[in-house]
Amino acid sequence: MKPFEYGVDGPKVIVAGVDGSETSLRAGAYAWGLARRGGARLVVVHVAQVASVGTLTPGGAAALRETADEISAEIQRELEAAAGREQVRYDFVAEMGDPYTVLARVADESRADAVVVGASAQAGHRLIGSVAVRLVKAGRWPVTVVP
Repeated sequence: MKPFEYGVDGPKVIVAGVDGSETSLRAGAYAWGLARRGGARLVVVHVAQVASVGTLTPGGAAALRETADEISAEIQRELEAAAGREQVRYDFVAEMGDPYTVLARVADESRADAVVVGASAQAGHRLIGSVAVRLVKAGRWPVTVVP
């Protein structure tokens, strides 16, 4: 019989995708807890999708960017407030682009041991695949999908 082992062998770098949706905020909170309990570094990633229709209308691109900046600022305020209550090492990355592409790149660059995302609530994702499904299919990191 093996002796009980103290310590953790959990992830040391966790990437969490947060877009401001309810499920992504739950995913961020879950990832924060994992990082806190395991002493891991958390990389919170906010990706604002580039909408081709929005960029074609006058002022569409500027409005899209302004909304993305507002969501990023709110996420940063929440992270700072949480960091004031609990010691968690974290980085915040905000970019515009394809969520899967950015999350995969950040996970690879940070040598992530785990990726945490929220489940998609969009009906169309059942047909063409969500960011979570694409991350799982990539097969490069364990992916946790939070409902």
